[in-house]
Amino acid sequence: MVLYDSPVFGPVHSRRLGISLGINLMPRDGKLCSFDCIYCECGLNENHRTSAPRPTREQVREALEAKLRSMSDTGELPDVLTFAGNGEPTAHPDFPSIIDDTIALRNRYCPEAHVSVLSNATFAVRPNVHEALMKVENNIQKLDTVSMEYIRRVDRPVGAYDVEAIVESLKAFDGHVVVQSLFMTGCDDEGRDVDNTGEGYVLPWLQALKEIRPERVMVYTIDRETPQKGLRKASPETLDAIAERVRREGLDVEVAY
Repeated sequence: MVLYDSPVFGPVHSRRLGISLGINLMPRDGKLCSFDCIYCECGLNENHRTSAPRPTREQVREALEAKLRSMSDTGELPDVLTFAGNGEPTAHPDFPSIIDDTIALRNRYCPEAHVSVLSNATFAVRPNVHEALMKVENNIQKLDTVSMEYIRRVDRPVGAYDVEAIVESLKAFDGHVVVQSLFMTGCDDEGRDVDNTGEGYVLPWLQALKEIRPERVMVYTIDRETPQKGLRKASPETLDAIAERVRREGLDVEVAY
């Protein structure tokens, strides 16, 4: 399993975003997330309990400025500053202020870089989080399916979760949102089918996309070791077929195999 240093890690090469400098707003010693996805590269929540606190707003700002200054000195500037890491970044209580700090530092050191947030959308319903996400170039929000049964079994939200409310929150971005959706096959550790590539999952998901009208859709599959071992990558042919259906709805789509 992969855990990321905090508050700044990398840069790393992202298959979707280019040369990415990571910003992890969760503790460095474990995982703290509002989802407990069975496919998460960081592992399951219960296996990576944290004892350290989240980094403060000041610690994030100081670490990010030091790293950007160093990269500027060597002429190696990032393509993107990416909020990701060991859990849901928008759960940080100072997330909106950290976004403001990050944009200011980006403008000073690497004005060509984009700011990206990789989120599971659980906090997008909060007005201050919504406002902050409207300020970043790549507001990337997860929607693997609109089946609550599948979400409870595979994404496993921690606490209350209403997929209809999530779809409404994504619609409220008025197009300033990228929807990322993971497709896979196989079985979970209890032998239950986790294939969400069939018509029963894809068609309702497409209907939600038509309502959300995102600026882009990211169709992808698992890439690294998963905590549950029976999960399998969706085939390139399957991903391409799903992506083509998205294109037929007039939406921009990219595929990561």
